[in-house]
Amino acid sequence: MKRIIIIIFLILISCKSGIKTESDIDKSVYQMWNDFTESNPEFKTGEQPDSDYFHNNETDANRLAELIVNGKKQASSNLYYFYEKANVDLPKIGAKSIVTDFDGKARAIIEIKKVDTIPFNKISKDYAELDMGTDIEPLKKWRKAHWDFFTSAMEENGETQQKTCL
Repeated sequence: MKRIIIIIFLILISCKSGIKTESDIDKSVYQMWNDFTESNPEFKTGEQPDSDYFHNNETDANRLAELIVNGKKQASSNLYYFYEKANVDLPKIGAKSIVTDFDGKARAIIEIKKVDTIPFNKISKDYAELDMGTDIEPLKKWRKAHWDFFTSAMEENGETQQKTCL
């Protein structure tokens, strides 16, 4: 099976299982979107974007939200496998998302600027720096963090991760 890593510059979109209902969404998400559309009236007619946190645990979700708010994290990675498995399209350029902390409190509104597919073993140091939010050994940290996360997710689905996966 062909696997592709999805590179999303200036945004992090993650595939979460489950659909949020209106009662699951924190009031701060509505307030942030309302404040945004008040300042940017051209978006008032559009739907409120999805909101979610990144990663699968509180510590990392809150850390990543903080890196985004501080402008240090400006890219994200995902496996094409997740999109195939969920039978959903890749994120669209221009799409917005509301980043929350682990508890669902709104932290930032982000927009997809670029979507690219790059094999796992071809990720550059520059890209890793944008994704990891650090210039201290970013590629080493990117490979370790993403290898562990992708491998765990793949194993949950009875699949095997490969360093040459796309």
